[in-house]
This record gives sequence, structure tokens and C-alpha cells, in this order.
Amino acid sequence: MNGDTGKTWGTAEVIYWNETISKANYSAVTEFIFLGLSNSQELQLFLFVFFFVFYVGIVFGNLLIVITVASDSHLHSPMYFLLANLSLTDLSLSSVTAPKMITDFFSKRKAISFKGCLAQIFLLHFFGGSELVILLAMAFDRYVAICKPLHYTTIMCSKVCLGIVAAAWGIGFLHSVSQLAFAVNLPFCGPNKIDSFYCDLPRVIQLACTGTYRLDIMVIANSGVLTVCSFVFLIISYTIILMTIQRLPSDRSSKALSTLTAHITVVLLFFGPCIFIYAWPFPVKSLDKFLAVFYSVVTPLLNPIIYTLRNKDMKTAMRQLRK
Repeated sequence: MNGDTGKTWGTAEVIYWNETISKANYSAVTEFIFLGLSNSQELQLFLFVFFFVFYVGIVFGNLLIVITVASDSHLHSPMYFLLANLSLTDLSLSSVTAPKMITDFFSKRKAISFKGCLAQIFLLHFFGGSELVILLAMAFDRYVAICKPLHYTTIMCSKVCLGIVAAAWGIGFLHSVSQLAFAVNLPFCGPNKIDSFYCDLPRVIQLACTGTYRLDIMVIANSGVLTVCSFVFLIISYTIILMTIQRLPSDRSSKALSTLTAHITVVLLFFGPCIFIYAWPFPVKSLDKFLAVFYSVVTPLLNPIIYTLRNKDMKTAMRQLRK
């Protein structure tokens, strides 16, 4: 009896010890290390100056659009209201990754806490999902303005515009929560090095101490399918709008085409990298890193430039703002 009891207690202790070690291993990763963009100190100094200038341009360019739209009564229309919200999401999206990347150029050890990494994933998909909905709304706005001009003020009233923006933030939040649900309970026991300059779900799940095939499929099914379907919908919408423009008088068609060209350019800049990052089944590390830089730093700067240079009303309002 005593011998059996001793064996039972011995077995229980072994099981408890194994479970304790297993839990300790799974909770061993408390931070992630970014490999960054380069190991060369000379190149990192150049990259610091380059991205610092870009980020300053992002902040001032997008804030300038928001302030201009808010201060000029001639721009109090659905199109410019959505444009101001697009600038806010661009600024927010870039601010999730760019400041950390810029400061890391002077750090030998580019680390981020586990909670900080999850926060980056949440905010990236929150602002990215919101921007996706705003771009869809801007396409709808142009469709109504060009294809149904007599009903424009009725359809795109202030309540609808506010509802669209509220829906954009709400959908962004739901999308982000669904993404974070994949990562928050994953076991991480090492390695903890991410070959990038920020945390994102496709990179983080590769470090989990479990099979990632199903998780990869979930990411593609969630972010990838959503991005591709939205992009296809936008292409169809803008094709219909372009066909309608061809039937308009030359004076109206030229102005509409100029505005539409800016919209299509921004859509391509936003969705191009997203499709390759989240939907392309054969990732290439060097290409992914380049697209990540383009998506988080270059595109948020190009958007205000595109909309201001190709829009006479915006340029006029900015001149008035200087006075």
C-alpha cells in the first residue's frame, strides 16, 4: 500500500513538474526583437534621416488636409469630409510603426514587449480596416456624384456621412479584435526574433510553439479575402464610373476624371501592398519588408500629395489658409 502510494505521489510530482516546465517555456517570451532594415551603422544613419523626413511630411501633410477641410466652408462636402477622415487614418496608421522604427535606428537591441507587440497588431488592423472602409465610401461617394448627380445631396447627407465614418471605425475595431484573437493565446517559447521593424500577425504567428498552417489560412481568410474582395469591388465601381464619365460633356468629364484619377491612385497604393502581405501565398522576405515600408511610411505621405496636387479646390483653400 505504502509503496503504491509512493509511486502514485512520484508520478503526480513528475506530471506536475512537466506541466510547470511546459508553462514556463510557453511564457518564456516576454519580448520580441526586431532585426530591422539594416545592420550597417552608416546605412542606418541615412535611413534615420530619410524616414524622419518622411514621417514629418506625413504628420504635417495629413494635418494640413484636416485643418484645411475643417476651416474652409467651401470644403464642407461629403467628398472632403471623407478625405479628412482618410488623412486621420493615414496619420494614425503611420504613427503605429514609424516612431518606433525611427528611434530603433539608434538602438543596438531593437526590442518590443509582448504586450507592445500585441498593441501594434491591434492598432495596425484597427486603422487599416477603418481606412479600407473609408476608401470604399469614397468610391461610393464618387459613384453617386457622377452616376446619380440629381440624388447626390439626398443620398450623401450629413447623417449618412457620419454613419459611414462611425461604421468605418466600428468595422476596423471588429476586424482588429478578430485578428488579435488569433495571437493573444498562442504559446511562445522561442525564438523571438522578427525579421521586420514592427509586429504584424503573419510574422508573429511564425514564432509560435505550435503548428501555424491553420493560422496562416485564417489570416488569409480574414485579412486576405477581405482585402481582395474590397479591391475587386473598387475596381468594378471605378470602371462603371469611368464608363459614365465618357458620356459626360468635356468640361464636366475632365474635372471628374482628374478627381477620379487621384482616387484610383490612392486605392492602388493602399491595396497593392496589402494584397501581397496578407493574401499572397508565397511570401518573399525582402519584398515583404519593402512593401511594409511602403505601406506604413510611403503611402501615408503620398496620399496628401496626390489629393492636394490634383485638386484645385484644395490648393485654393490652402492658399487662403496661409493668408
